[in-house]
Amino acid sequence: MTNPTTLSFASPSAVAADGAAVIFAEEGPKLSPAAQDLDKKTKGRLKDAVKVSGFKGKKGTSVDVLAPQGVKFARILLVGLGKPKDFANDDWVNLGGVVRGKLTGREGDTAHVYLEAAKSELSVEDIAAFALGAQLRGYTFDKYKSKKPTKDADVKVLKKIVIHCADSRAAGRAYKPERAILDGVNLARDLVNEPANILTPAEFASRAKALTKAGVQISVLSETQMKRLGMGALLAVGQGSENTSHMAVMQWKGGGQKGGEPVAIVGKGVTFDTGGISLKPAGGMEDMKGDMGGAACVAGLMLALAERKAKVNAVGVIGLVENMPSGTATRPGDVVEAMSGTTIEVLNTDAEGRMVLADCLWYVQEKYKPRAIINLATLTGAVMVALGKVHAGLFSNNDDLSEQLTAAGLETGEKLWRLPLGPKYDKLIESKVADIKNTGGRWGGSISAAQFLQRFVKPDTPWAHLDIAGTAMAAESTDINRSWGSGFGVRLLDRFIQDNYERR
Repeated sequence: MTNPTTLSFASPSAVAADGAAVIFAEEGPKLSPAAQDLDKKTKGRLKDAVKVSGFKGKKGTSVDVLAPQGVKFARILLVGLGKPKDFANDDWVNLGGVVRGKLTGREGDTAHVYLEAAKSELSVEDIAAFALGAQLRGYTFDKYKSKKPTKDADVKVLKKIVIHCADSRAAGRAYKPERAILDGVNLARDLVNEPANILTPAEFASRAKALTKAGVQISVLSETQMKRLGMGALLAVGQGSENTSHMAVMQWKGGGQKGGEPVAIVGKGVTFDTGGISLKPAGGMEDMKGDMGGAACVAGLMLALAERKAKVNAVGVIGLVENMPSGTATRPGDVVEAMSGTTIEVLNTDAEGRMVLADCLWYVQEKYKPRAIINLATLTGAVMVALGKVHAGLFSNNDDLSEQLTAAGLETGEKLWRLPLGPKYDKLIESKVADIKNTGGRWGGSISAAQFLQRFVKPDTPWAHLDIAGTAMAAESTDINRSWGSGFGVRLLDRFIQDNYERR
């Protein structure tokens, strides 16, 4: 990942050098103390700019003053806060992204953000959320560019953001856990953005092992080990590829013995999906390097939990395979047996992610007896037909779990929309030659896929399936993300765990 911008906190009185100054105004406009001070130093030029531009201080609006006389700054950016007393946490995150998006570095390599309102008191949590949004927006993925702007003397980039606030030490402490979440999101983005010739199943497993540096316990199952366990569904997906399949298991034991059984997070990790023998159309197939977005989220979440020392016991399981056509590939019509003993008729080899998850779900239940399971997968195009790229699909066998996840989605802006499950949908996956078939046909495709997964969840285990096909890769641009891989799910699940599972 690349984010050339460092971030620090300082008092409002700290001496600022050349570069950009960011100041704020509430709706009115009502200038913050820092804005009033700069207006005096520029002999009223700031208020003149406000008057000429029609700036009212509304949320997210801004006015620029370039090379103002009377101050060292090459540029003053005045940003509207609207009514900050009405802001939720995610509003501060998005505002940080908006401000970062307006800072180019051309006016100097440092930006000084005087984060205060005119009338409202800003908490250190508000300031930390703003900082998180600014850093999330600064992410780029350019590791394969032979010429990088940061190494080009003729191209200026923003190198440092200094947030000036009333209690800089407290703000720094509040930002520490947010920094852990930032690292988790950016790890997930990195993994989704990597090309498939680099990020093979073995390479993904190797990167998961690197989380041991943060205190995560890692084990990786080989194909031989998975065969002994009877994981015929997962192995069937990868058997056409020269790249061997793996399962990575990540444990964070921050809750200790009093933390009880873990919450389990399971991710689909198809590092490239050609569709297998049921070959996909050529147009857009390159996007299938991102078909491991669920596994990327799990890895990023485990890193975030470890770095912020979350007081929770959690286990992350990711099935890592490559779905390729060859003489050894699974054929349409083949029947395979999953770890649970369920037999599956493979009607379409492009309905592969659910087969990977089937064995991962059963394994984590047998091995860890989790309190709840949430799985994530870029599973179906059908969920995008239903929800576009704004919401991820949510399916669950437990109303409380569903409500908790939905609430976490609203808090973080990573929104979920619950879709139905039921016996009539379950009939869509009944097979004449096996216990079930791996596709229910054209109609309700995201629902029949979820019904398939539910067959591998024990009835007394709270479970939710998140179909993130529209939100994890090639996602729409937002205030805090301009990357092809969004890192969707890390902030959502971190918030979900904080609110519902961490030991107080």
